[in-house]
Amino acid sequence: MATIHVDGSDYEVEDSDNLLHACLSLGLDIPYFCWHPAMGSVGACRQCAVKQYKDADDDRGMLVMSCMAPVKDDAYISIADEEAKAFRETVIEFLMVNHPHDCPVCEEGGHCHLQDMTVMTGHDRRRYRFRKRTHRNQNLGPFIAHEMNRCITCYRCTRFYQDYAGGEDLGAFGAHDNVYFGRVTDGTLESEFSGNLTEVCPTGVFTDQTHSAHYTRKWDLQFAPSICHQCASGCNISPGERYGDIRRIENRYNGDVNGYFLCDRGRFGYGYVNRKDRPTRPECRESGGEARAMEIDEALDLAADRLRGAKRIIGIGSPRASLESNHRLRQLVGAANFSTGIEAGELARIRRMEALNREAGLATPSLREIEQCDAILVLGEDLIQSAARVALSVRQAVRGKGTELGAERGIPEWNAEAVKTVAQDAGHPLFLATPDATKLDGIAAHAGRLAPDDIARLGFAVAHALDSTAPVVDGLDEETSRLAERIADALLAAEKPLVIAGESLGSMAILEAAGNIARALGRRQRPDAGLTLVRREANSVGLGLLGGESLDWAMAQLEQGDADGVVILENDLYVRLPAAKVDAALDRASALVVIDHQRTPTWERADVGLPAGTFAESDGTLVSLEGRAQRFYQVFDPSYLRPDTRIRESWRWLHALHATLERQPMETILLDDLTQAVAEDAPALAPLHQNTPEAMFRIHGLKLAREPHRYSGRTAMRANLNVNEPRAPVDLDTPFAFSMEGYAGYREPRREVAFAWAPGWNSPQAWNKFQDEVGGHLRAGDPGKRLFTAAAAGGDYCSEIPDAFEPREGHWQVIDLPQLFGGDEMSRRAEPIRERMAPPQATLNDTDAARLGLAAGERVTISVGDTVFTLTARLSKGLPPGLVGLPSGAIEEVTGGLTPSVLRWGQVAKAEHDSQAPAGEARP
Repeated sequence: MATIHVDGSDYEVEDSDNLLHACLSLGLDIPYFCWHPAMGSVGACRQCAVKQYKDADDDRGMLVMSCMAPVKDDAYISIADEEAKAFRETVIEFLMVNHPHDCPVCEEGGHCHLQDMTVMTGHDRRRYRFRKRTHRNQNLGPFIAHEMNRCITCYRCTRFYQDYAGGEDLGAFGAHDNVYFGRVTDGTLESEFSGNLTEVCPTGVFTDQTHSAHYTRKWDLQFAPSICHQCASGCNISPGERYGDIRRIENRYNGDVNGYFLCDRGRFGYGYVNRKDRPTRPECRESGGEARAMEIDEALDLAADRLRGAKRIIGIGSPRASLESNHRLRQLVGAANFSTGIEAGELARIRRMEALNREAGLATPSLREIEQCDAILVLGEDLIQSAARVALSVRQAVRGKGTELGAERGIPEWNAEAVKTVAQDAGHPLFLATPDATKLDGIAAHAGRLAPDDIARLGFAVAHALDSTAPVVDGLDEETSRLAERIADALLAAEKPLVIAGESLGSMAILEAAGNIARALGRRQRPDAGLTLVRREANSVGLGLLGGESLDWAMAQLEQGDADGVVILENDLYVRLPAAKVDAALDRASALVVIDHQRTPTWERADVGLPAGTFAESDGTLVSLEGRAQRFYQVFDPSYLRPDTRIRESWRWLHALHATLERQPMETILLDDLTQAVAEDAPALAPLHQNTPEAMFRIHGLKLAREPHRYSGRTAMRANLNVNEPRAPVDLDTPFAFSMEGYAGYREPRREVAFAWAPGWNSPQAWNKFQDEVGGHLRAGDPGKRLFTAAAAGGDYCSEIPDAFEPREGHWQVIDLPQLFGGDEMSRRAEPIRERMAPPQATLNDTDAARLGLAAGERVTISVGDTVFTLTARLSKGLPPGLVGLPSGAIEEVTGGLTPSVLRWGQVAKAEHDSQAPAGEARP
C-alpha cells in the first residue's frame, strides 16, 4: 500500500496501480479515453493529464499522464490544477477537430463516454473552421454499424479486438491524423466478441446495429438485472425495453463472471422476445386441428378438465426454464411423475458432471479465476462455439504469461504495450484435444485432432502420468504417451492448473478422464487447481440438482399407456428426440398442455397452449456451469403496454393450473416463497434463498428503479390508447419498481444494479462508480450464490477406458460440432443471428471424402438408421478419418424433422456422394 496526496487530501491506495486507476478507484474524476480497466494503459490519448509534484514543497510540478504514472508512496498530485485543466481542455479540443457535430442523431448520444469527458473537461465551443477530414464507412455485418468520422484515435477497438479477443480482421490503417479503424475490405466482423466494440469504443464509431431498427435513447429504456439464457456460462446482462420490445442488451458487470464483456450470441440473440408470431393468448386445438384463442379462465378450466380425465399426469420440465417454474411443475404432478425434459444420455452426463464437481477434489473456478490459471488442458470442447465466454477467459489465462515476464523485469501489469513487447508470442501452456480445428489453436502449446474415444484415452493417460496409481491405458502409442507426459509435467509445474471438459461430444468417457485428472491433481496436493465442466443450456446444472427423470422415461410412460396426461414446460421435444418417438408418445396422450413463449412443433401439438413470458417478462433463478445460482428479473410487464396480451410467467400459469385442478381458490404466491420452497425441497439447492435480497428490500424507503435517472416517457407510453395514464404495475415479487419513483442512486452498495449511471458518467464507464476498485468486484459483492463446494479428492479412479477408435470401411461415427451462432434453440430465432449462421454442412476428413469422390461444396447423403438426409460437404484435414461432424442447431428442413442433437452421441452413419443433387449450400 502507498499514501498519495491529491489536492490536499490523503489517500491510501494499492502501490501496484497507476495514478489514474488509483484515483478512479477512490471515486475521483479524471477524464480518460484510451485506458480501459481490462486492457491497461498505452498513453495514446493524453487526456488524463494531472500535475505531479516532487514533494510537499514543490510549487511548480510537472504534467504527467496519470495512466502511465505509477503510484509512489508520499506522492503529491493535483487534478484541479489550472495548468492540468487547461491541458486536458486543449487535448479534447484537438481530438474533436474532425469529430462531426452529430450528437443529436448519433446513436451513442446520452450513452457516450466522449460526451461525458467533454463536459468533464469544460470544452464547450469549437474554434476550428476548416474542412473536416472524412472517411467512408464500411459494412461490418448484421451486428455492428460503422461511422469512422466520429473516431478520436484512442485505439481501444483494435486493442480489444486483436489483443484481448484474438480477432484478426480489424486493424488500424494510416498515420498521423488520418488513421482508419476497420477491415481491409467490407465484410462481416469474424470475431465472436465483436459486439463488445459498441461498449469499448468511447464514441459512436461502432454502434449496435440490431438496436438501430428500433432505436431508443438510454434514458427512455427500462432495465432490470438479468442473466443470459443462451448458454450455461451465466453472464450478467442489462436488457433495455421500450413499448414492450427489448431494444438492446448490454453487458452488466459482474466481477466474478463476465466482467466487462459478452459474446455476440448473448448480446444479439434476444430477437425471439420480440417475434410477432409469438403466442400471446391461450389457445386450444379444435377437432379440425385449428387453433382458437381463449381467455385465461376458459383456458385454465379446459386444461384442468382435460387433465382430470387422465389416469396419470406426467410433467416435462426444461433446462431453459427457471428453477422456480420447474419446481412448480414438479409440485403440480408430483416428484414421481416429473421429467427434466432432457434426453437420457445427456441427463446422465449432467449428473455425472455434478458429482465430479463435488467429489473429484478440485474447485470449479469462476470466469475471473480461470483468467488466473497458468496451465490449461481442454478435452473435447471447442470452447469458442460451446461456451464462448469461457474461451475468452482461457485466452486471458494464456496471455497472463506476459504479465509474469513483465513482472520479472519490473514492468507493471497495467503497462500494456510494454508487457506485450516483452511477451511477444509467449503464453502459459494450453493443450487442446478436439476432433476439429478451433479458434484457440493459434495460442495453444499443442492442438491435437482426435476422435472422442482417443481424447478420453489421452485424458486417462495424463491422469496416470500424474499419479501412477491411476489406471494404465493399454495399447497407447508412443507419440500419445509422450504428449501425456508433457501435459502432466505442465500441469504439475503450474501454480493454478485447470482441466476443462464437457458434454459437447456426448462422451461419458471424456468426463471420466477429466475426473481422473482432477483426482490425480488433488492427490498431488494442488489446492489451487480447477475443474470446469461445460453444459449446454442455461439451467442444465439447476435442473440436474433439482432432480427428475429423463425425457426418454416420460415418452415411455406415455407410449406404454402408464400415463396419458402431460404438461410440457418451455420445451420443444422435437429437438431432443426423434420425431417418430415423440409422435408415438404424444399420440397416446389424452390431454396435452404446453406452456411456452414460442410457437414450436410441440406447441402445435397442444390441446391447450398457455403463453409464457420470456426471460425479459419473468423472474426466476438459473444455475450456471460453475454452480452459481443467479436471479434474473422481469424487465417489463407485457400486460401494461399490450392490454390484449395474456402472457404470464410460467410458474404463475402452473400455480393457477394447480388451483383449478384442485378446485380451490387461487392464493397469491410470491417469488420469494417459491424460491424458498425450491431450496427446502432439494438439498443441493439449500443455499438458494441467500441468493438475492427479499422483495421487501428498500433504500431510503424506496424500491430500486428500473429506469435511469432521466427516464422521460412513462406518461406518454399509452397515450395512443388512452390519454388517462393507468397506474404503473405493482411488483410484489422483487425489490424493483415499475415506477420512476424507485431509488436510482449509485452510492449505496448493492449487487442488483440494473444499469450503470452516476453523475457525469452516462456511458458504460459508469461501472467505475459501483466497484470496490475499478475492475474489481462490485462494492456489495458480485451477484450469485455458489452451490458447489469441492471436497477432498475421494472415490476411486475410473478404470473403464475405451479402446482406441478404429475407422470402419463405409461407416462413420456421428459427432456434434457446436455452433455459437444458431446452436441454441432460442437465439436462432433472432434475425441477426440467422444472418451469422453457417449453412448446415457435414464435415468429413478429406481422405474419406476422396474415397467417396466428394469435393468441398458438393452434396453428401447421410443415413443414420432409417433416417436419410442430404447436406453440403465441408472437408477438414484435421478431422480424424471415420468421423462425420454435424453442426448443432436445427436443420429440420434438410433432415426431414431431425436435428444433430437427436443424431449425435456416437451413432454410426453411412455416407455417399449424392451425384444427383445440385451442388450448393442449404440454409435453415
